[in-house]
Amino acid sequence: MRSFMKIQLSDHFDYKRLLRFAAPSILMLLCTSIYSIVDGFFVSNFVGKTPFAALNLVMPVLMGVGTIGFMAGTGGSAVVSMTLGEGKKELANEYFSLIVYVTLAVSVVLGLIGYAFAPQIALALGANGDLEADCVLYSRILFLSTPAFVMQYLFQSFFIAAEKPTLSLKINVLAGLTNAVLDYVLIVVFPLGLAGAALATAAGQVVGGAIPIIYFAGKNSSLLRLGKMKWHGKVIWQTCMNGSSELVTNLSTSIVGVLYNFQLMEAAGENGVAAYGIIMYVDIIFMTLYLGYSLGSAPIVSFHYGAGNHAELKNLCRKSLVIISACGVILLTASQILAGPLVKIFASYDQELLKMTTWGFRIYAIAFLVRGMNVWGSSFFTALNNGAVSAAISFLRTFVFQIIIVLILPELIGITGVWLSIVIAEFLALFVTIGFLIAKRKKYHYA
Repeated sequence: MRSFMKIQLSDHFDYKRLLRFAAPSILMLLCTSIYSIVDGFFVSNFVGKTPFAALNLVMPVLMGVGTIGFMAGTGGSAVVSMTLGEGKKELANEYFSLIVYVTLAVSVVLGLIGYAFAPQIALALGANGDLEADCVLYSRILFLSTPAFVMQYLFQSFFIAAEKPTLSLKINVLAGLTNAVLDYVLIVVFPLGLAGAALATAAGQVVGGAIPIIYFAGKNSSLLRLGKMKWHGKVIWQTCMNGSSELVTNLSTSIVGVLYNFQLMEAAGENGVAAYGIIMYVDIIFMTLYLGYSLGSAPIVSFHYGAGNHAELKNLCRKSLVIISACGVILLTASQILAGPLVKIFASYDQELLKMTTWGFRIYAIAFLVRGMNVWGSSFFTALNNGAVSAAISFLRTFVFQIIIVLILPELIGITGVWLSIVIAEFLALFVTIGFLIAKRKKYHYA
């Protein structure tokens, strides 16, 4: 593990060094994703189908609120890393402190609003009766832990910018273990049901969000430290613009998730919602590779862009394209082979649900072939401090294409159209990503 710590942003990166530096980010995101996966496993197998459907119905909203952390983390780390690349360490720490404090304040407000309007949110999602009550119960507990959840996402990016990806991994492993252990204790040992799942998740989020604040607030060996806040309005604006793609991606994913649930509720009832939830759990496992690599490599790109090192930018771009393309082939193959066993983890208790979900995932998983290129392309432009291009890729990919197709295709070919919509959307987005990469190559000198 010590080898991770020796790698600096200013280094020249070959394939081995690049993958070593990004590996903690991949594992870190996997640990963070364990929250919903573990909750889903325990709720589906030990609580019941209706609470499981409620969890999946409200989860897109909860994840949508957490996107503020993604936005501030990816957008802010791009600003801070570029400033470090320019040799302005003190100013970089001023920017870092400002971004953290502002994000924390906003997350508190969002959490309180979500708690207050939880019943209205459940009704808007189409829930009623027991399903509505379960949605309110689960969401209210997690709205209270929103600040911790947002901070956890925020610091994932800043730990990388601070050249401490391994420390971030350790914290997120601890947070994931906290969630998993408490899920077992509060659902199986003490049968608190859906409330137990929510409390376990909230506890994990507190661990993942509080420890980084304590670390950066004290003396540490990283490049960054929390200090007194100095207002830099342009930095907040630049952070939001840089991170707008991540905001757009995650908000769009949440909105599209709600739309998918509506379509599936109409086509297959609670089973349809449950099937989509299971596919999202399995999707998370595969997508952490793309997301983690993009997150881990972004500060390196920002640093060398700030330092004006065009040769290293070309090197990073070329190697990233090879890595992402190879991963696409590997993940597509793995998804088709492992679809059945992975789905069975969550749906072994219901053969009809198992069959529906396995078939749906095999179709859905075709998107893995090109999805990574779109994720990395958006992240790459964020790292270059071009939030407009990054947001355009994300908005078209996760919102425009998916919404149009999911509204039309199921009307033509039924439930299969829901699963196929993501595939078509990703292939359309690929043309957009390639177009921007070609169009901007001379401006940024990465090719």
